[in-house]
Amino acid sequence: MIQWVRSLIFVVQGAIAMAVIGIIFAPWAVFSPIGARKACKTYCAWIFWSARWLIGLRTEVRGPVPTEEVVIAAKHQSFLDIMMIFYAVPAPKFIMKREILWTPIIGLYAKRLGCVPVARGKRGAAIAKMVSDVQDGRALPGQLIIYSQGTRVKPGVKVPYKVGSAVLYQQLNQPCVPAATNAGMFWPKGGIMRHPGLAVVEFLPTIQTGVPKDAFMAQLEQTVETHSDRLMKDAGFETDEVH
Repeated sequence: MIQWVRSLIFVVQGAIAMAVIGIIFAPWAVFSPIGARKACKTYCAWIFWSARWLIGLRTEVRGPVPTEEVVIAAKHQSFLDIMMIFYAVPAPKFIMKREILWTPIIGLYAKRLGCVPVARGKRGAAIAKMVSDVQDGRALPGQLIIYSQGTRVKPGVKVPYKVGSAVLYQQLNQPCVPAATNAGMFWPKGGIMRHPGLAVVEFLPTIQTGVPKDAFMAQLEQTVETHSDRLMKDAGFETDEVH
């Protein structure tokens, strides 16, 4: 019960902080992507700090942080892993659901950061539009982040990897940096409860350009799933219990 109350306080103050920081930085963000990025990184820093002392949740980024133009193909379990990757890399932008553009505050900043909205439901058209939008936005160099399973996935649940990561990797002709996480163990999708512990995002060895699509997908999935399972097991989760 005490942890739940602490979690409630954390969630409420986080929502207030998002509104306050979003409003304060809005004039700068409207005219400059740098302002939008600074606002979002300020919010992430606040969340990491307040999570540590309010709910006992620490964060850690492992592995070489990519700073050049790459595709980051990441495991997605939680809103927390979004913030951890965003805060770690210098110029992040996301492949994201189009609906997010209509979210208050977040939608405005997503546009200014150069994030790429994709409509769901028509996979072929969505992938073509994704590649076109990314290429058209190349004037804003940075690290393009895509969630290879297309959605948040609960720890231990197996969801197939989508081909969008391979399409971006081939069409943009950029290296791909896989990223694993265990963040969903501590900050689950939905609900109020947040758990104490160490949430980790780990950047894994780069997949260089030129790997054929099927081999790329197999290597990406094997790498990300193996390392995510290890991170979760190290935190006390038995990954073979959920199928």
